[in-house]
Amino acid sequence: MSEQRDVTTPDGTAWTCIEALADLPEAAKDKLAGEGRRAVVCTPSGGAQSVRLSLAEDWRDMPEAELTAAIEAERAGGR
Repeated sequence: MSEQRDVTTPDGTAWTCIEALADLPEAAKDKLAGEGRRAVVCTPSGGAQSVRLSLAEDWRDMPEAELTAAIEAERAGGR
């Protein structure tokens, strides 16, 4: 089972991030998210909309500032 990661963006929103395809084989993850990348979904505690990110496969170890920056960048992109 995939571990979740909780972070808080500078605006005070708490986010829970989890690998979207955690239970799939590695080959399927690579095909769907890109080789060496993982599809990660971050869900906010408040009224903001969830975001889907494509992050390096070691995303659980990335500094919190980098993860929150990725969340904010995706939100700003407005996909």
